[in-house]
Amino acid sequence: MSNYLEQLNEAQKEAVTSINGASLVIAGAGSGKTRVLTYRIAHLLNSGVAPWNVLALTFTNKAAHEMKERIARVVGEKTAQYLWMGTFHSIFARILRREAEVLKFPSNFTIYDNADSKSLIKSILKEIKLDEKTYKPGAVLSRISAAKNDLILPSAYANDQNRLVSDKAARMPFVHDIYYRYMKACFKAGAMDFDDLLLNTNLLFRNHPDILAKYREQFQFILVDEYQDTNFSQYLIIKKLAELHHNVCVVGDDAQSIYSFRGAKIENILNFERDYPNYQLFKLEQNYRSTQNIVNAANSIIAKNKGQIRKTVFSENYEGEKIKVLQAYSDSEEGYIVANDINAIRREYPDSFNDFAILYRTNAQSRIFEEALRRHTIPYKIYGGLSFYQRKEIKDVLAYFRMVINPNDGEALKRIINYPARGIGETTIGKLEALVSQHDTTIWNILINPALATVGFNSSTLKKLNSFTTLISDFARLSVNSDAYTLAVEIIAKSGIPKEFHQDKTPENQSRLENIDELLNAIKDFTDKRTESGGESSMAHFLEDVSLLTDQDGDKDVNADAVKLMTIHAAKGLEFKTVYIVGVEENLFPSPMALDSEQGTEEERRLFYVAITRAKERAILSYAKTRYRYGEMTFAKPSRFVSEIDRQYLDLSAAATQMQKTDGFTSFSKERKDFSDAFAKTQKAPVKFNFDEPANPPKHFAGGDFRAGMKVIHDRFGEGVILEIEGIGYDTKATIQFKKAGTKRLLLKFAKLKIER
Repeated sequence: MSNYLEQLNEAQKEAVTSINGASLVIAGAGSGKTRVLTYRIAHLLNSGVAPWNVLALTFTNKAAHEMKERIARVVGEKTAQYLWMGTFHSIFARILRREAEVLKFPSNFTIYDNADSKSLIKSILKEIKLDEKTYKPGAVLSRISAAKNDLILPSAYANDQNRLVSDKAARMPFVHDIYYRYMKACFKAGAMDFDDLLLNTNLLFRNHPDILAKYREQFQFILVDEYQDTNFSQYLIIKKLAELHHNVCVVGDDAQSIYSFRGAKIENILNFERDYPNYQLFKLEQNYRSTQNIVNAANSIIAKNKGQIRKTVFSENYEGEKIKVLQAYSDSEEGYIVANDINAIRREYPDSFNDFAILYRTNAQSRIFEEALRRHTIPYKIYGGLSFYQRKEIKDVLAYFRMVINPNDGEALKRIINYPARGIGETTIGKLEALVSQHDTTIWNILINPALATVGFNSSTLKKLNSFTTLISDFARLSVNSDAYTLAVEIIAKSGIPKEFHQDKTPENQSRLENIDELLNAIKDFTDKRTESGGESSMAHFLEDVSLLTDQDGDKDVNADAVKLMTIHAAKGLEFKTVYIVGVEENLFPSPMALDSEQGTEEERRLFYVAITRAKERAILSYAKTRYRYGEMTFAKPSRFVSEIDRQYLDLSAAATQMQKTDGFTSFSKERKDFSDAFAKTQKAPVKFNFDEPANPPKHFAGGDFRAGMKVIHDRFGEGVILEIEGIGYDTKATIQFKKAGTKRLLLKFAKLKIER
């Protein structure tokens, strides 16, 4: 692909060919950021730079693989394979394995995921007798993670008054002690968590200047994708490595910085000039994804933020539809309105279900839309659920693999020592952990030490422990000369896990067997690819590949013919023809937790910007006037972000139009026809939206006030018309035709109906 420069516009070409010195590429949404980064690397290689002198850092394995494939098409696979290209964590894990000896870690150290870390914290809480309900493992881990990303070690944490005060306010004054014990336990187990891969790289470069100098000399050109998402730890590593050659190019968009809750610092991109005063600034401002209306609306939103690098994103696509705003009375009705709108669009256009996405601020919002889509027989797929490698049966098998590679991995050992059941119960594990604490060692070292392994165990228990030790030792010997697939087949067969599922042939167990079979397929694919390319195909390398998968590398098969449901955070990097942004209400989006500071509000606005710019042809906003929260019905008003969109790009009549299209209003009775006619008359006047005042609840009436033909509102079913009243007193029932939920027969004393005024 020698003509790659011809595929670029002038701004892109300038960013690709200006390869020397520090560069900041501000890439607006849909502006071809990945293409620029890819071709800049290809241009470096075509200009004579050796591939091993190029370090390219991304945030997902998928992005790294795709870019490497594109680069290979330009410069050839033999050249591209020597690039140091991958995620921050995969590249730094590679460096740490090379230099593990100076950190006193084994080169085959285990990488703990969140579940492993939480399990270890639970063990620590149990050991020091702290209440797990107060010291929630996830909350403790979050505080430890924040400290690591700020490069705060346990000793510094114990003297950090701000952190100690914060812990005390959260009723967790002993986090610093847990942090110390957690780090010590990881070290003993020969394990690092994701944050340690960054922390230990910083420690490696700080404490060993000769090693830092070696990598500084090697990495003559450094390129970083999604620079707005870097945290302090990542920023510092990049800064250290770039100090010799100063050839650092960062690509990103400050308007899409939405991960501060993970430690991302927007200041890294906003203050790039401070670190590299002689830098070049390139702005990619043409959006190739979205219509002009969507781009202009997004611009009008993000213009309200003070903390940004100003740019003028534009589109030369067609003008497109205005952004519709859909109003629902209740959250349940919102689900039905969106489902109806999807069907309406598909009746008018030849769009597939996979052209639609429903984006929400919190995962909890998905239930309402799932129910509505099911009722309308619309296929859907949720993203952000349990990933393949987090399923129990897969984690059980992986724990066997981990034990074979690193028998000191205590979390893996505790997971499988009695799985499948071999008669080693909690009492035995408790005794082993007591010995571990007493002798400051690991469970595996207890098991293989004859002098310690016999302490406090009867002959039957010793036999079971010895059987487990022998099994793992046999696997370890086999691993020396086996590739990952050969070893995996042997471990799975001899572990006894498949036998358990075969004995009880429920659909769930059949599914688990299929998952294990799929795991073997993945290992076979890994082994074949590595063998073909001359790379390492051992189990240790496979485990590293798996452990370094990020949540953004999850199952995002956007080609499946189903409506996609996901949080806005999960949608970053994706695009769809039609995007619904739902629950656009104050105290939901923006989140109330973000409104304490200007920075928090600006990040929520950036999140809204990201949501809008996922849409190629249609962006549709929806909100409910009432919503159940914490079991109580609350009244809501539209989000401030809706009013911040320039009105010329909004279609505020969309809600009224949509209500006329909803199901359940076929006029087979006089009452329904009267209701439809009356409703139609109201549409002659423009619909007015009040963005500042909360919706006023309709007046509540007693049972005797209801009559046939009356328009009513139900908390769950939304708006409807009473078809018939029957019974007297407390037994009075109403047959009601709801616009979304169909016909319902309700006992009035429980229905809590309100007459629509």
